[in-house]
Amino acid sequence: MKAVQIKEPNKLLVIDVDKPKVDEKNNILVKMTAAGICGSDVGIYHGTNAAATYPRVIGHEMVGRVDEVGPGVKNLKKGDRVIINQVTSCGHCYPCLKGRGNVCDNLKVRGVHIDGGYREFIAVPESDCYLLPDGISDVDAVMIEPTTIAIQACSRAELEKSDTLLIFGVGALGTSILKVARLYCDTIIVTDVFDEKLEEAKKLGAKYVINGKKENLVEKVREYTGGRGVTVSIDAACISSSLMSLLQATGNAGRVITMGFSVAPVEVNQFLITSKELDVRGSRLQNKMFGKAIELIKEGKLDLTGSCSHTFKLTDAQKAFDFNDTHDPSIRKIVFTFDNL
Repeated sequence: MKAVQIKEPNKLLVIDVDKPKVDEKNNILVKMTAAGICGSDVGIYHGTNAAATYPRVIGHEMVGRVDEVGPGVKNLKKGDRVIINQVTSCGHCYPCLKGRGNVCDNLKVRGVHIDGGYREFIAVPESDCYLLPDGISDVDAVMIEPTTIAIQACSRAELEKSDTLLIFGVGALGTSILKVARLYCDTIIVTDVFDEKLEEAKKLGAKYVINGKKENLVEKVREYTGGRGVTVSIDAACISSSLMSLLQATGNAGRVITMGFSVAPVEVNQFLITSKELDVRGSRLQNKMFGKAIELIKEGKLDLTGSCSHTFKLTDAQKAFDFNDTHDPSIRKIVFTFDNL
């Protein structure tokens, strides 16, 4: 079967690998139908994701159909449409015992530390498969995984209705955070450098938008918040200047959520953190949030229709990553499809 492997940074290969078999642990064989390109996949490709190991079959936004069931399967059957949890944890280390398996001491993430979903078939435990709701296409369902990341970030931020939230960046991740955050708080400010993305953010519920290329972010935030700054900020762009900008834009006793994986040094001002007594918190992956995301879809609170902007065949992966690197403003989410490989 075909698979996409990053052999080493900036070296992408379409390779032939053996089709996996079900066993007692990985007792569900899934035939992949759609898999998204995430910023962390791009980081693995370019060698800027500090968590990745090589060579690696990447891809952690994984949608497919059950092709075969193995020993002990109780709830799934052949033909079921599923999305696959990317997180695997040990269950007995300190974070796991604290209910935070997404930062397990022995964490293995599909597509990062172990092979992921850019292949025609994958074998996984039944417990890592979630049934897709009716009415959502396989391509749109890819966005459930980024939605779980957004739910995790909002959970780490402890968002409340009275909060004023600043989202830095409204690409695929920032848009997912916006869609989730509007369910929890009323006042959301979004900043980006593309007017098209900012206009879309306003349609999705942002109260204020700031073009960081044309306007002074901190000054505009103060204008929109009566001079005090936001109560919560989330970095969905993860560029070298974003953390410092959020420390400046967040008011006293606020929470700043970081999500980036770059190991490059960035400027941080301790005075801003200490004098405002800011909570700077990381948000990594998701902690059993698939069920919550799917319930939001079923309840009609979350609409992922049309979230994908471009599709490529899996065997055209190089073209897809090259296109992503153009940073064309039309790009929202690029999804691989597995028909007619």
